Amino acid sequence: MLSFLPLPLEAIPREACAEIRGIFFPKEVRFRQLIVTGPPGAGKSTLIQQLRGWPEEGYIDLSYRGWWKTQAMNLRPREVHLGLPFQGQKMGLALFEEAWNQGWESLVLEEARIQIPPKKRFFWSVNWHTRFVFDFLLPDPEQILRRRRARAEQGTHPVDVALDLAQIRRQIQLFSQVADYFHRRGLRVLIRAAPDALPYRIASPSSDA
Repeated sequence: MLSFLPLPLEAIPREACAEIRGIFFPKEVRFRQLIVTGPPGAGKSTLIQQLRGWPEEGYIDLSYRGWWKTQAMNLRPREVHLGLPFQGQKMGLALFEEAWNQGWESLVLEEARIQIPPKKRFFWSVNWHTRFVFDFLLPDPEQILRRRRARAEQGTHPVDVALDLAQIRRQIQLFSQVADYFHRRGLRVLIRAAPDALPYRIASPSSDA
């Protein structure tokens, strides 16, 4: 079902999941750990509404050291937009900003500028690597295109006016790359194709393995 993603994924069996307000999560995941992210039109708001999580969207610039301590990360579960660091851009860009819309074909992600929370070193220090579970909502690009076209007809989301399937595919690829980077650096990551779909894990080793 997620064969379009450039990631080694393994399905999490239904029997290994618990249901939280109609959404399936691995049994070890707790409600207050959840951060939902993904590209525009992925269904993030739908998932958060189903969970009855924090209603306001958050934003974090992944190039900012200490983003894991910001207020946007304190209120969970919630939907969070990611600002991604690209070559030639001083600050992270959300994938709906004008700079993204104008330059998305040439923008190159700088993984080395993505800041990762430190690992727990002392008994009394915070274990940032277990505080959050990042649920990446990554539907098929054509499904996103259909959803965003429907939103464009309603006039509720200005970012949906100019739609391009190639741009949506690029957004999915970038979020997949960030999910993989998070996983490799020891953060907890889930991938799902729809709010009501069973989650997947990234099958490759992480730094906490």
